[in-house]
Amino acid sequence: MSAVLLAVFKEYEQAERVRTALVKDGFPTDRVELTANREPGQAALGPEGSRREKFQEYFRTLLSDADEQPCVAALTERVVRGAVTVTVHPRGSVETTRASEMLDRAGADEVIGHDLANQTFEQAASPGP
Repeated sequence: MSAVLLAVFKEYEQAERVRTALVKDGFPTDRVELTANREPGQAALGPEGSRREKFQEYFRTLLSDADEQPCVAALTERVVRGAVTVTVHPRGSVETTRASEMLDRAGADEVIGHDLANQTFEQAASPGP
């Protein structure tokens, strides 16, 4: 799997606002995903199973390293209980920095990075103000 920034929010509206802000900033819609009970997003496309199993498989796909599996279980549990995640697939250090700043500014409870050194494209999103 490629580079991922995954932010956890307590409220759906907060996550929805940051997803919209990321897209307005220039991140393509196919590289910004929201995952919640009320909007499972890409997790809903998984194989048959309960919503919990679909969330777990989705997060396992994003966070595939063996040492990340406890995080997968924790994220799954948090989303099942009402948390919301916004996932960004940045391409390059400019996008990683910009997305990180926006997620932090939006009040993410936690931001998890995966494979951030594995990025091939640079600056599809605007560099910001």
